[in-house]
Parts: sequence; structure tokens; C-alpha cells
Amino acid sequence: MLKPNRRPNGLTLTFAALGALLLFFILLPLVSTLLGTTPAALWAALADPEILGALGLTFYAAAWATVLALFTGVPLAYLLARHAFPGKRWVEGLIQLPVVVPHTAAGIALLMVFGREAPLGRALGAVGLRFVDDLPGIVVGMLFVSLPFLVTAAREAFAAVDPELERVAETLGATRWQAFRYVTLPLAARGIAAGAVMMWGRGISEFGAVVILAYHPKIMPVLVYERFAGFGLRAATPVAVLLILAALIVFVLLRLLLVGPEQVESDF
Repeated sequence: MLKPNRRPNGLTLTFAALGALLLFFILLPLVSTLLGTTPAALWAALADPEILGALGLTFYAAAWATVLALFTGVPLAYLLARHAFPGKRWVEGLIQLPVVVPHTAAGIALLMVFGREAPLGRALGAVGLRFVDDLPGIVVGMLFVSLPFLVTAAREAFAAVDPELERVAETLGATRWQAFRYVTLPLAARGIAAGAVMMWGRGISEFGAVVILAYHPKIMPVLVYERFAGFGLRAATPVAVLLILAALIVFVLLRLLLVGPEQVESDF
């Protein structure tokens, strides 16, 4: 266990100063935005039906994207953590690909698949599932750009569980499914939950992919852009503040899941 250095040297002080500059760079825009609106303007934003509708839609769509990723990404994460198979490194790279693809380009790519004129889009539209300017399009856009956060966190959580525990459960009569359900999954649950919260938070903030595939109905990031483009900074700031507050809630939840309430209290 590393012990804190009680005598800061030149290297420590230099690195601390550089780190402080980075923290200042992160905090200054956020604090300026939070202080850039009045309580009256924020209250008026909360009373605006369009903003409330966009806020509810954003949370709802991000939750659906997270649920879909839980049912598909967690099994994939388990396979990546427990099994070696041909092409595994390519699969791991493919999972991370949405992180590096520009999100506007991702929106175009999704439109090529789920658009009204695309073969899959036409087929799904025939059964009433439409993506362009509809809720499923928002969910698909959020799912595409944010799924790496959940899959990566779940894979690391499963990798941290000793495989020997599963083998012991099987020697005691448990099936593979039971060993997974009653041993591995509970031990990895905190990491999976942290990944789900991170994915949900990333989905809430998504703009580029969603604005191309499903501009309407508007989610919060799209509404912030529309208010700014149409009415200026003063009109967009209260909406941006609400979005930042939602991000702060996600941040607190992540801290609680990753380090626990006791450690969070000790940090202060």
C-alpha cells in the first residue's frame, strides 16, 4: 500500500500545479454556467412544458437504451471476460469503435440502416417501428454511442471475479446457469451497475447521432442547441443548467457505486 508523501518535492509541486490547471479548466465553464442563470429563470424553465417534455423524454430514451444494452452487452461482456476465442481482440476493438467514430457520422451511418428508404428501415416501418423522427430513433442513437461504457465496465467486473468460485459452485451441484446467477452476477453487480449509470448518463448527453436520425421529438441536448441557435445564449442557459445538474446526479451515483457511501463521506 502506497503511503502519502509528507514532504512535497519539486516534482510533486509542479505536477500538482499542472493538475490544478486541468481541474480549473473543467470546473470554470461548469460553475460559470450554473451561476449564469437566475433562480427565476431556472424556475421558469422547470415550468416550461417543452423543457419538461424534453427532459422526461431524454431520461426515458436513455433508460431504454441502457436496458437494451444490459440484455445484450452483459452476456457479451461475460464471454469476453471468461473465454478466449478467435477474433476476440477484434470484438473488443469493435465494441470501442463508437467512442472514436464522430457522432454526426454515426448518425449518418444509423440513418443508412434505419432510415425510411433503407431496407431494414422499410421492413421495420411496415410493422409500425419507425426510427426517423421518433422515439426508437433516439434510443438507437443513444445506444450506439454509449454502449461501450456498459460493456467495458461489465467485462472488467466479471474479470475481477475469481473463476474458481464458479467451479466450486459447480462441484457443489450447481449448474453453469446457477453458478452465474448466484455467484458471479452478484459479485459483479456493482461494476455492472456503475457501467449502466455511466451509459445512461452518456445517453442523456448525446446530440450528434440523435439530431440526424431523430431531430423530433426533441431531447434536452437538441433543445439546448435549438434555443441557442434561435434565441441566443440567455435562452439556452437555463436548459443547459438543467442538463448539467442531471450530469452531476449521474456523477454522484457513479461515485456511490464505485467507492461506496462510506468512502465518499471520508473524501470530504
